[in-house]
Amino acid sequence: MIHADYVNYEVETRGKFAEEITPDRKEGSLEDPLIAFVSIEENDENSGTESGDLVEKAFREIRKVASKIKVRNVALFPFAHLSESLSSPDFAVSVLKDLEDRFKKSKFNSFRAPFGWYKEFEFRSKGHPLSILSRTVRLN
Repeated sequence: MIHADYVNYEVETRGKFAEEITPDRKEGSLEDPLIAFVSIEENDENSGTESGDLVEKAFREIRKVASKIKVRNVALFPFAHLSESLSSPDFAVSVLKDLEDRFKKSKFNSFRAPFGWYKEFEFRSKGHPLSILSRTVRLN
């Protein structure tokens, strides 16, 4: 996760497993966001646990950091490069959509960058001790 002054993205090229998007999702931006780069893994899908448990645990981890740095803006970026053992694209999109919904229901200003698209993105990270962090969410 990265606390940034801003983040902007614009979709460029459709990937092999790209989700369908509407024109308003082709770009997005937030000021003073916590950017969460998210990868959904095969173990998450095959854990035998409901995906809602994974969503809730991920939400709590991200919210905890957002609370510590006092931000209400969260940008969720699907980022397959964090894992060598990815879940199926359908499962990943489902979890990411549910995570986005969870933040919106909690009154966060947020966006989820589209899954499966090559994107141009730009951000400027802040330089405080909590500005760059890593978290791993495991169900078991």
